[in-house]
Amino acid sequence: MSTSPEQPFRIFVPDAELELLRLKLASTCFPDELEEAGWEYGAPLANVRRLVARWRDWFDWRKAEEAINADLLQFTKDVEVERFGVLNVHYVHRRSVRENAVPLLFVHGWPGNFLEVRKVLPLLTASERDQPCFHVVALSLPGFGFSEAPGRKGFAHKQYAELANRLMVSLGYEAYVVQGGDWGHYIAGSLATYYAHTNVKAWLSNYPTALPPQVSTTPWKWLKNLLKPYTREERERLEAMREFQTKGTGYFHEQATKPQTLGYSLADSPVGLLAWIYEKLVSWTDGYPWQDDEVLEWVSIYWFSRAGPAASIRVYHQMTSGFEGPPAAGVRWMSIPLGFAAFPEEHNRVPRRWLRTLGKVVFESEHSRGGHFAAHECPNELVGDVRRMFGKGGPAFGVVPGKDGYAS
Repeated sequence: MSTSPEQPFRIFVPDAELELLRLKLASTCFPDELEEAGWEYGAPLANVRRLVARWRDWFDWRKAEEAINADLLQFTKDVEVERFGVLNVHYVHRRSVRENAVPLLFVHGWPGNFLEVRKVLPLLTASERDQPCFHVVALSLPGFGFSEAPGRKGFAHKQYAELANRLMVSLGYEAYVVQGGDWGHYIAGSLATYYAHTNVKAWLSNYPTALPPQVSTTPWKWLKNLLKPYTREERERLEAMREFQTKGTGYFHEQATKPQTLGYSLADSPVGLLAWIYEKLVSWTDGYPWQDDEVLEWVSIYWFSRAGPAASIRVYHQMTSGFEGPPAAGVRWMSIPLGFAAFPEEHNRVPRRWLRTLGKVVFESEHSRGGHFAAHECPNELVGDVRRMFGKGGPAFGVVPGKDGYAS
C-alpha cells in the first residue's frame, strides 16, 4: 500500500463560508430556559447568547487562522488503508533541532482536535539542557479538522491504527512512541495492539480508564481484583465515574447509536454545534478559564472542517460497533512500556489494577489539578510526564533505538 509525498498545508476558509456562517448566526432561534436552570440542564442560555453574539459580530477568524498557521506547521498526505482506499490526512509535524529526538505521535479525541497539541508542541520539541526532546506528529483523525473522512462503515480500531502507523512510517519514523487521551487513548492502545515492538515502542495515556480484569482473559488479575478490597479513594472515584455515566453520557449514547440523526443538527446549525461542544469544554475541565475567543476558535475548527462537523462523531459508532461493546474491547495487552498521567477532574478514572489489563505499566503520575483536556489545560504537567517517562532514568528511556532525545 502506498502513501504520497507530504504537501504543505495552510488553513484558509473561503469568504463565502464565513459569510454563510454570519448569516446562520444572525438568524438563530434560541430556545427558552427554566428559571435558575444553571448548568443542570446543559449549556446556559445566557452563555450561549454571549458566545453567539461574539462569534457573529466580533470574533476575527482571519486573525485566528493566521495565528494557527504561524504556530503549527501543517501538512497533508495521502495514506492508503486496507478496504478503505486512500484518505488524505491532515497533520502537524515539527521536528526538533536534535536529530536523535524521540519520534512521538500525538493523538486527540472528541471534542478535541489538532489544536490540542499547540501548547505542548514548543515544549516537546525544545532543545533544553538535560531534558529529552521529541519530533512530534499530531494528526487530525479521519473526519476531524482537515482530514478526509472514510466513506464506508467499519473504520474502527484496526483502521485508525493502520492509518496512523502508515503515516508515521512514511514520514521516516519506523519506530516511535505515542501519547493520547480520550479517543487518542484507545487509538494508542490499538497501535500497541497491532504494531507493538515492530513500530510502536511505548505509549503514555492521560485517560486512565480500562475494563476490570476478566476471568476469560486475565484470570489471575481477575481473582486478585475480586479478593483485594478497593481503597477509599478508589471507591470514591468509581462512584464518581458511575455518576458521570448516569448523568453525563447522553452524548455518548446518541453519537454511538444514531450519529446521522444528530449530524443534521450539527451540520446545519452553528449554534447547535457550539452548545454541544461548549458544554463539554466547560464541564470536563478543572475550572479552566476558557476565553470566549478560545472557545470559538475550537468550535470553528469543527464548523469549517473538511468533512463537516457530523463526520467526527461517527467515531463513537465505529469504535463501539453501534454501542454493542466498550471501546477498550479492541485493545489487547502488550509488553511495551505503558504510562498513565492522572488528572483529578478526568471523568473516567479506574483503579490502577484495572489499568494493568492494557499493558506493562511502568509509569504513573497523579496531578493536583487538571481535567480531560490535559494538553490544553496543563501543558507543563503533561510534558513533564512525557519527559520523566522517556528521559534519562525514566522507565522508557531509550525505547526507540538510536533516538534517546538528548544531544550527542
